[in-house]
Amino acid sequence: MARSSLAGRRFVKMHGLGNDFVVIDARTVPLTLAPDQARLIADRRRGVGCDQLIVLEPPRSTGADVFMRILNPDASEAGACGNATRCIAATLMAQTGRPGAVIETIAGLLPATRAADGSVTVDMGPARIGWRDVPLAEPCDTLHVAAGAGPLSDPACCSMGNPHATYFVTDAEAVDLRSLGPALETHAMFPQRVNAAVVQVLARDRLRFRVWERGAGITEACGSGACAAVVNAARRGLIDRRAQVVLDGGELTIFWRADGHVEMTGPVATSFTGELALE
Repeated sequence: MARSSLAGRRFVKMHGLGNDFVVIDARTVPLTLAPDQARLIADRRRGVGCDQLIVLEPPRSTGADVFMRILNPDASEAGACGNATRCIAATLMAQTGRPGAVIETIAGLLPATRAADGSVTVDMGPARIGWRDVPLAEPCDTLHVAAGAGPLSDPACCSMGNPHATYFVTDAEAVDLRSLGPALETHAMFPQRVNAAVVQVLARDRLRFRVWERGAGITEACGSGACAAVVNAARRGLIDRRAQVVLDGGELTIFWRADGHVEMTGPVATSFTGELALE
């Protein structure tokens, strides 16, 4: 891969509920990042630091406003990121003055709108619940998957652009996710690795959610994971189709619509802007 110079590149540091991103706009000046450059930017001690690096590129599809490339701290590419989608949608709506935006990712087109209170709602697309969709290593019922580590077992799985495994527990705070996360992420049942979440049902419309993200580790929030948690909990009959999800960084409102699409609503914030000084 050819390398682009990073010196002088402007960036914006944003977050959704503490799930933080370095955003680089490459719509007019293309950017080709080598894996070591992406890892350096994401490094919290030697670079800027982030859960994901977001590179904005010209849209590829009719109807999209921008193509959003999502890179994990290990330089692997993610298919979707709900919190980043809200951040980028808010940025585009502020630039254009329009009440909506369409973000394109490798997982598809994600329409977004902004409410009067500044929160952003994104249509994350349909939840995909087939074993090939997740994907899983072998045919099985995605409501009950034989994949676990330590005390965690029997997750429900689906894809929200990324593969997600939801482990239902009686006390989400008590799970040692930092120790169990690596084994769950790389379990043989998940050929593309997985985002593993522990979820506690608080009420028919409220979940407590903690997550280990593939390629990133523990993050304060995972929008696509929160969507998957509501879908999987509703599929098991534990909650209704609309719920508040309590993440480490705050709360998201998730609605699994009758047409199968999942809407996510939550806040966005800009932390600071800067200029890279890295070669």
